[in-house]
This record gives sequence, C-alpha cells and structure tokens, in this order.
Amino acid sequence: MSETSSIHVVCPKCDAVNRIPGERKGSGQCGKCGAELFSGQPITLTDQNFARQIGRNDLPVLVDFWATWCGPCQMMAPVFEQLAGRQKTKLRVGKLETEQAPQTAARFGIRSIPTLILFRGGQEVARTSGAMPLQALESWLQQQGVR
Repeated sequence: MSETSSIHVVCPKCDAVNRIPGERKGSGQCGKCGAELFSGQPITLTDQNFARQIGRNDLPVLVDFWATWCGPCQMMAPVFEQLAGRQKTKLRVGKLETEQAPQTAARFGIRSIPTLILFRGGQEVARTSGAMPLQALESWLQQQGVR
C-alpha cells in the first residue's frame, strides 16, 4: 500500500466504517462516535457485528472463538491481549464468545476451542486450534503473511 492510499477501518465501539489516509494508518478516531480506532485492545464480536467487522476492515482480522468455561481459552486471553497491542496497526484482533454468538460459531463449524481464524477481505484464509504462547502465535501469523 502506498502512503497516499487509504484504508477502511471499522470502529471497535460503534461499528462505523472509517476511511483512514495511508499516511495516518495506525492513528485516528471514529468519525461517528469519537472512539480510538487503533486502541490495541481486542474487539468484542457478536452475531450482530461480526459480518461488518470482518467484511469491511481492510486490515486482516484474527478472531479468537472462545468460551468462559474453557481453561485453555482463559490461558490464551492475556496472550491475545498482548498480540492486540503489539499488532494494532497491522491486524485487527477480535474475540467471539461461542455461547453468546452461536450462529456465527456454527457458521464456521467451531468444534474445539480456542480456535483462531484469520480473515482477509471477509474470507477465511487460515485456522488453528489450541492455546499457544505469544511467540508461536506471531510466528503463525507471519507464516500467513501478517508482518
């Protein structure tokens, strides 16, 4: 992407689509609600906002399909938060609680958790299951072309 091209970034709070000039990539506030667009925090995904967050972001989106009762999911949570902070200008990081969003979990055939799915342009491009340390997760993302 050239410095003059723009990208579309969906607000993590209100789901509004924002156009960010290339030279400002990694900074900015939502034009609708004023929230920070690159907060470095995982986005909460639901059945209602999933399609917009996945399909309208020009950044790749990594989704953690998890459940509150899942021990490995709880172990993975701090790793996922660290990843969100470290990769905030390159990658959107979202969490979808499978029991709160059963339609989306079923749509993607989630059978084990945690399951991580990487999306680009609204399409699934890679998937892995199980908890992993931050270094292994970043290595997996690099193998998928997220740099």
